[in-house]
Amino acid sequence: QFNFEREMLGQLPTENIRHFLAAFASEGRLNLHVRELAGENDHHRVEAAFKALALSLRQAVTIDVRAAGEIPSTKQTLG
Repeated sequence: QFNFEREMLGQLPTENIRHFLAAFASEGRLNLHVRELAGENDHHRVEAAFKALALSLRQAVTIDVRAAGEIPSTKQTLG
């Protein structure tokens, strides 16, 4: 959810940012929630969203050695 002030970020149409995130979530078969909380301008808000996405993806694929041998699910089942 973004409220862009401009239609373009450099040479990138801002509508492509929404489209990319929606397609990424759909094709990746993952839940993705992006909310604009703060930022000085469109560039900074989009940059923060992509950095947060990168951090969450890193966390999602990192093996937690403290949970060795456990099923990585709050329901204790995969499938």
